[in-house]
Amino acid sequence: MAFLYSVTAFFASALLFSIQPMIGKEALPFLGGTPAVWTACLVFFQASLLGGYALAHGLAASPRRLVSLSGLLGVALFLGLGLTNRPVTRLASGGLALAETRQPAVALLGLLAGSAIPLVALSAVSPLLQAWFATTRHPRAHDPYFLYAASNTGSLLALVAYPFAIEPAWGLADQERGWRVGFLITSILILASAVAARITRLPTAEIEPGTTPGRQTLSALARRLLLILIPSLWLPALTTYLTTDLASIPLLWTLPLALYLLGFIVAFARRGDVVVRAATWALPYAAAAWALVMSAGFTHLVWIPLHLFVFLAGTLGCVGALVRERPPARQATAFYLTLAAGGLMASLFAALVAPVILNRVVEYPAAVILGCAVSPRGIIRARSRGDLITGVLPAVVVFGLTAALAINLAGLAESGWGVVGVMLAAGIGFHSCATSRRRPIRFALVLAALLGASGLTQGPSGRLLHIERGFFGVVRVTEDPHASLRRLFLGSTLHGQQSLDPARSAIPLTYFTRTGPIGRLMNALGSRIHRPGANVAVVGLGAGTLAAYGLAGERWRFYEIDPIVARIAVDPGYFTYLSDCQASSEIILGDARLKIAAALDHSYSLIVLDAFSSDATPVHLLTREAIRGYRSKLAPGGILAFNLTNRYLDLDTIMARQAQDAGLAYRACYEIEVSSAEKQEGKSPSIWGIMAETEADLGPLAVDGRWLKGAPRTGARAWTDDFSDLASYLILTPIGRRARVPTPPGKSKYSTKKTL
Repeated sequence: MAFLYSVTAFFASALLFSIQPMIGKEALPFLGGTPAVWTACLVFFQASLLGGYALAHGLAASPRRLVSLSGLLGVALFLGLGLTNRPVTRLASGGLALAETRQPAVALLGLLAGSAIPLVALSAVSPLLQAWFATTRHPRAHDPYFLYAASNTGSLLALVAYPFAIEPAWGLADQERGWRVGFLITSILILASAVAARITRLPTAEIEPGTTPGRQTLSALARRLLLILIPSLWLPALTTYLTTDLASIPLLWTLPLALYLLGFIVAFARRGDVVVRAATWALPYAAAAWALVMSAGFTHLVWIPLHLFVFLAGTLGCVGALVRERPPARQATAFYLTLAAGGLMASLFAALVAPVILNRVVEYPAAVILGCAVSPRGIIRARSRGDLITGVLPAVVVFGLTAALAINLAGLAESGWGVVGVMLAAGIGFHSCATSRRRPIRFALVLAALLGASGLTQGPSGRLLHIERGFFGVVRVTEDPHASLRRLFLGSTLHGQQSLDPARSAIPLTYFTRTGPIGRLMNALGSRIHRPGANVAVVGLGAGTLAAYGLAGERWRFYEIDPIVARIAVDPGYFTYLSDCQASSEIILGDARLKIAAALDHSYSLIVLDAFSSDATPVHLLTREAIRGYRSKLAPGGILAFNLTNRYLDLDTIMARQAQDAGLAYRACYEIEVSSAEKQEGKSPSIWGIMAETEADLGPLAVDGRWLKGAPRTGARAWTDDFSDLASYLILTPIGRRARVPTPPGKSKYSTKKTL
């Protein structure tokens, strides 16, 4: 019986956690591929989990109802309703309306709500199985928590399997069909477990004392809520941090969630306390290194393992404290209900509240700091005024010293006293770290002081003029008086800059310079692009830099999904590319692929794809169906141009495969060697790809040695709306980035250093 119950819990949780990335991936195209889609989906999943746990708790309240025939029929009916509900198909049929809403997260949740029944049914399985098992004559019936470990193991394996096995092998339609078969099999296992519980149940008189949920004290409930709130807030915050500058894809969604589940699996294991103690010992030292990296503004890929390790250690600490407060079996369903409620509260804050009240992703460092405040014994509080003073005073000193150094108060950073200040702050920080097991709150406060003070530093991008956060990310405008440049950032990625010198303000900079690939394209094919009455479409607005190429008599349409970016680009107080544009310019808000479909067929001489969510790539803009749609809008001889510049993705190989699939001529231009003088003037390294109906339509670029024919990967599948595999195109090392650069004819591949 224990084996049957373990297998059922395993498969139910595996199904629950495999459909999460499926739904998230299906929702991405309707909201521009932004990482916030996954955060909104987490709210839906947490709400489904809470609904399932509430259902299990209600059934467990009455042992007679729990094992009665009517109870079994009710379970069968609910599973039948879940089997007829198709979450992925439902989302696909109703997602188009999301692009037109003012509150995308709320609209997405409303659409997903109609698909909750199967997820609620699967969420109820683990606590329900434990409640059923506790009513049987099995020797382990008094402690059914081993089923929770089986359930979390199924969840973890499903998350790991999705990006590495499921996504590369099947499209979304096949994934949903397979999932429905799995749901049918799991439903049979659930009913078999229910029947087994009815056959082997104890007499009602013996069940009642052991399975009726007990009442929790208010203080215990508050402690458990706080302990689950911390890692549950940490999870979406870390996921947002990772996916903003890489790619909003299942691989990067599932990594933090898998570590979150691993924390539960280890902490609830029989000897999990050993690992929890090791994690709580390592957390302060790892968190101190993490704080230094964050304070310095390092966002490179190499630091991701540190972020993940700190998260895992913090999760183990919080969940380990929860395990120590684990109630007896009769309160198990109430315990899980508390965990689900805390998870939902945290995800609601991350998805709906934080983007409105915070202009930065403050919830991420806040979650780390709170995690460090949890001691090996759980939540603690100051017992005396002396404890409070010794906890706060070091943080005040560290903040004062770090802030004075950050803003170079009275030239402190350039004097000998500055060295003394650094040494003093470092000494306090090291002492707080070394004594964190006894004084975790003091260490957390010192960590907060360091991060808070470092935020006063003027970064390398210049003085901050404006910062605003929305559903699509954090937008910043900075000004660098030394370089005489104003810059636009989304996340940590530069999305445009303009010279402050009026004589140079009309010159396009960054990836769009006249001496770069896009400038060469305009020069080579200008007569075709700039013909009288020409229409040009630009997908992705940024600072409006490409408007500098517009000529009188032309009409340029910019498709932009983020209203914050559009508002900044049209404000001449920030950027003047649009206001100075010679052509007639228009901004169309919404998802570009959906909006461009409304344009007249064969109307655009040029379509430029430059849409990125920070440095992440919206996959739905690159699929077979997307390219077919753009192609229908191109005038005879028209050109598709793609900005393929990316720090971590091999987009050239993808687009070469897409062009091959569409039967289009394709070329790519790598300009990744930019001199120091060019960089100082505002030019950035860039990679561009172009497509046309025929080689002749490429004009002189077809024989230009700087524009190279693409080389698709052998055996690679073309991307469609149903299938994509962005994870396999990640470039994780500098060597990998250099290896992907094609070699122009007549040059040695290793003759120059190639970096991006």
